[in-house]
Amino acid sequence: MYSFENLPPVPLTIEGASVLHQMFRVRWAAWRALPHGGRVEVLAQANPVLAGMEHDGSALFSLLGHKGDLMLIHFRPDFDGLGKVERDLTRLWLWDYLEPTTSYLSVVELGLYESTGKLYASLSERSVVPHSAEWNTEIEETLARQRTAMRSRLFPEMPGHKYVCFYPMDKRRGEHKNWYQLEMTERQRQMQEHGEIGRRYAGTVKQIISGSIGFDDWEWGVDLFAEDPVVFKRLIYEMRFDEASAVYALFGAFYVGRRLPVAELGKQIAVD
Repeated sequence: MYSFENLPPVPLTIEGASVLHQMFRVRWAAWRALPHGGRVEVLAQANPVLAGMEHDGSALFSLLGHKGDLMLIHFRPDFDGLGKVERDLTRLWLWDYLEPTTSYLSVVELGLYESTGKLYASLSERSVVPHSAEWNTEIEETLARQRTAMRSRLFPEMPGHKYVCFYPMDKRRGEHKNWYQLEMTERQRQMQEHGEIGRRYAGTVKQIISGSIGFDDWEWGVDLFAEDPVVFKRLIYEMRFDEASAVYALFGAFYVGRRLPVAELGKQIAVD
């Protein structure tokens, strides 16, 4: 019989929508230099395209702070859909007046620590050899059931809340503290504690976690949507005290934006 400790340390995950964050600065000098009629034409061409993207799962936000003026978040079924978004944007005259400052590529991810533990324990009790044909079949059957049960979370609609907070993060791999060397049962315990805090804010904050290992510079992207931006501070501050965050979490840059209906873009970047 295989002991649980000797089973694969990697928890199962299921993936869904492809996600792209794009941050921009307006090229203000060039935009101001364009005659009023030219700006009207640029916006007239851009608005229906951006409205179509909004219909397909995108959202436009006005950013607060020096990191940019605008942020676009796109949810699409796959990377091909995100590629089309990028191509459509570069065809806009407006593109000549936007300076990309950064971007982030990821896929919606749900970690299955609890299901993984139960399945691995069951396979171990039956002496199923890890990565054998029987093992792989049962893994795929479990993942298929979870994908069906969790489809609405894997392919979410863009939340309609007024504010968004986006940030990337890693799990620490330091000289003395390494998340990836903890036993899976210990990681599961800490993530359950971490999740309990988030669930207390369920009626106030919509949270979407996306995985970016192999896709971008950090390991996860976190989107928080809410009507009151102060709740972002409260939630993230409280989470800083749980063990998974206090000991192992590393955070990238934070981007906070206000939802900007496409029809109001002209007003947002008006210069006269």
